[in-house]
Amino acid sequence: MKKILVAVMLLGSVAVSANVAPAISAPCAACHGLTGISTNPEWPNLAGQHASYLIKQLLDFKQGALKNATTMTAMSAHLTENEIKELANFYAKQAFPKGKTPEKFLKRGELLYRGGDYAKHITACIACHGPQGTGNAQAGFPVLRGQHARYTILQLESFKNRKRSNDLNSIMRDISSRMSQDDMEAVAYYIQGLH
Repeated sequence: MKKILVAVMLLGSVAVSANVAPAISAPCAACHGLTGISTNPEWPNLAGQHASYLIKQLLDFKQGALKNATTMTAMSAHLTENEIKELANFYAKQAFPKGKTPEKFLKRGELLYRGGDYAKHITACIACHGPQGTGNAQAGFPVLRGQHARYTILQLESFKNRKRSNDLNSIMRDISSRMSQDDMEAVAYYIQGLH
């Protein structure tokens, strides 16, 4: 009877801990939060992101392909491919973050996200990132919904200035090159509240 009780207790603890962060995520939590929701608006939320996208980003950091993120290059240097997959799968299972869009960005942000800007040749974000900002894992397009606006602005600026270049077929470098600072802010704040 004692053995059965111990076995039930162990199985119960396994079920409860199925969504507990892997030990290797402890350093990640300092910037990205325990469940992948960062408290600093310049650091990305990881919660709900496609595992395949997170794996690609971590491998890009590890291989030095992303020159604009020296901290992440150092943080990923020691990770094995299995650890990268474990981290990516953990964060992918977390609930999406929820943010708000300030009223002043709502109209222009929604217009850019859903319809683009024909006169400026800015493609609508919805084409790759979907109506709810959930992206497309198979195509390699990340989840955007609930992402910090400040982080999104920084990434758009990095693509525009060619400091970041790991986008598929230069899509983001091309689109961001046509965006003004006001465009970037409007769409980034719209994305922050998208859910």
